[in-house]
Formats: sequence, C-alpha cells, structure tokens
Amino acid sequence: MLLRRVLRSISIPLIVLLFVPIVHAQGITRQAFKDSVQNLPYFSIHKDNYFISGTPTNTSINSNTANAKYQISFKQMITRSALPFDTYLFVTYSQKAFWDVYKESYPFREINFNPTIGVGKAIFDKNDRLKGVGSVYFEHESNGRDSIFSRSWNRLSLEYTTEFGDRLRARGKVWLPFSYKEGNSDILDYRGLGELQLSYEVKPDKLYIEVLLRKGLTWDTKGAFRPRIYFNPFRRNIANQYLMMEWYVGQAESLMDYKPFTSMVRIGYVIKSNELSLLKGK
Repeated sequence: MLLRRVLRSISIPLIVLLFVPIVHAQGITRQAFKDSVQNLPYFSIHKDNYFISGTPTNTSINSNTANAKYQISFKQMITRSALPFDTYLFVTYSQKAFWDVYKESYPFREINFNPTIGVGKAIFDKNDRLKGVGSVYFEHESNGRDSIFSRSWNRLSLEYTTEFGDRLRARGKVWLPFSYKEGNSDILDYRGLGELQLSYEVKPDKLYIEVLLRKGLTWDTKGAFRPRIYFNPFRRNIANQYLMMEWYVGQAESLMDYKPFTSMVRIGYVIKSNELSLLKGK
C-alpha cells in the first residue's frame, strides 16, 4: 500500500523525466572533484536566498491577498575530508517567511523553519567522470507555533542531482515522513512523497528557466507547479545576483495554510545557489 502511494506521488515527475534526453555532460574527473572539494568554503548558500513580492491571479487583489515572501538558506560543511564510502557530512538551515507588507502594521503571516543534517556523496561513471551528487538527510520543518496553530513534520530524504547535456539540470527528491500526524495528519495528500525540479540554462550566467513539480497522494489535482525565470541584468555576473519571477500554483506553499489552492505571481531579487556548480566543472 505504501509503495503504491509512493509511485502515485512521484508518477508525474517521473513521466516528465522520461522525455528528457539522457545525454550527460562531460563531468570533471574523480581526482579533480576531490581537489575542488578541498577549496570549497565550509559555509555557503544552500537554496536560493531571495526577497520577492506579488499578487494572486485567482482572487481579488488587496492588502490581504498581496504579500512578500523571502527565504534565507545556508549550508555548513562539517568536514571536507572523505568519510566512509567517500561521503561528507553537512548541516543546512532554511527559513521561508510570508510577510504581509501591504497591511498597516506589516505583520508576518507565517515563518517556516527547515533545519537538516545529512551526508552527501559524489557519483562517478565508469570513466571516473562526475555524473551526479546524491544526499541522504534528516530534515525537520515547522512553523514554530504551538496549540492549534502548530504545523510540523519530519522526514528522511533522499536527493539526487545530475546534468543532462550542457544546459539541463534535474533534481529528484523522495522522502519517508514520520512524526507528522498531530495538527496536519493529511499533509501528504498535498505534499506527496517526492518532487522533481528541472532547471534549463537559456544563456549562461544570464537567463535560466526552472520548474518544480510536486504531486499529492490523492488522485485529484492536489500538488504544486512552480515555474521560475531568473534574469541577470548586470553586465557581469556579480555574486550570482538575479531578478526572479515566480508563479506558484497549487497547495502547500506554506505549512499553516497547506490545504487552500494558491496561485501567486511574485517578482524580486535573488542570490542564486551555485553549490552544485561542480557538475559543470566550475
């Protein structure tokens, strides 16, 4: 029964992935990867760090429906030395906030906290070229509130990122949830058990298109579709800074209100993560 629910949850992302040409980029060698890891900073950006603001497309626009969203995310390498099975240990912390900046007192509607601890491993092909990066980690996500407003869940996650050709990157993620029944027992009907993210480099260091797909466990349309467009307006790529437009369509954008359907278009500033730039040999 659980296997059937897992397959149902990730069926759409897998179908999309089947239509991607299986042509991997020429990755760096195993030795070059080990040398590069030694030069990586211990502290770095994990997910995108951004501040964006916008309005809904499926309801009236006013100070109650328009808002801002921002995210702060970082990663700390515990060790750059290879652990057993050539893995490395890391912790991450991400904080996503929904801010009602158009209301008189500028209140925060909700803040979601997402700390993790895990191990990562580089995957090489038979020619000792870097093929992808996998991670296994424990993560907790909550809104930091109590009583009837408390929303939280824990999961053991498996993630794999690889390159297809020179411009397309795919990230697949599945999770095994636990300790989530209190306050949000049906959250998997909206979050599902996995997600797929595809990122296409239209113009290097200038223009990117990214799509995230997530399907809930029910047979209906519950889930999420989140396209993003990144554009660098600067003449040079200054510290990975971009303008970003995001359209979030679906459920579970936040933990507190994970059931209602959302359609929000937001635009703003982002410092784009480049933690997996080694996949391109950078």
